[in-house]
Amino acid sequence: MRLKVIGGSGGYPGLGRPCSGYLVEADGFVLLIDPGYGVATALTLGDGVTLDAVLVSHAHPDHCADLNPILRARAWADRPMPPLPILGLPGALDAVLALDRPEVLAGSYMLSMLQPGSELFIGPFEVLTAQLPHPRPNLGFRISVGGRSLVYSGDCGPSDELINLAAGADLLPAEASYAGAVPPELVGSLSSAADVGREAAAGGVERLVLTHLMPNTNEAEAVAAAARFFAGSIAVARPGLVVDV
Repeated sequence: MRLKVIGGSGGYPGLGRPCSGYLVEADGFVLLIDPGYGVATALTLGDGVTLDAVLVSHAHPDHCADLNPILRARAWADRPMPPLPILGLPGALDAVLALDRPEVLAGSYMLSMLQPGSELFIGPFEVLTAQLPHPRPNLGFRISVGGRSLVYSGDCGPSDELINLAAGADLLPAEASYAGAVPPELVGSLSSAADVGREAAAGGVERLVLTHLMPNTNEAEAVAAAARFFAGSIAVARPGLVVDV
């Protein structure tokens, strides 16, 4: 299994970096997690990417807005393309799918609803979902194949649910919008790098990737904050980062 970071900027694109967008690949199958702002453009660079499915954590646009251009490209392709499987919480994609009249995107996708605690297979991946705390309903995902596991948090405040979901995982890409502390008005809704360092240590995670850093969050400070609690490998979700699991 391989993780490729398309973008990891929190809230809005920063310094030329797209918002959340992650490819998880195994056995030739490509799963896109969270097509946020700028992800569609990044996917067209170079040789482009053929997607087999899309998994969306929650409805905030920095995690799903670029689903619209991805589907337009499929609907308007010169050669017919099969419907793209898209999986998310009920209602999470209503706004982005409503950007076009239904007939514009007709046949370009196949939508499936997820629930917290779901266990399902997407291509070669076994996926377990868990609801994690955030102002919009948000799912974390544990994605496993070949005895290896990756846990993605979406956006969430510190929680025992994330620790349980990530227990023993090989890789934890976790939202760390701020370095040492979350602003008081956002406590419980988002996490700091220090928070996820504690959670990675508590869950016995092997490696940690800090995602969703706000554009003005200092990366070195974020890594240092996480490293105060987590002794394993720590990286920042920059575009182009590749992690083999």
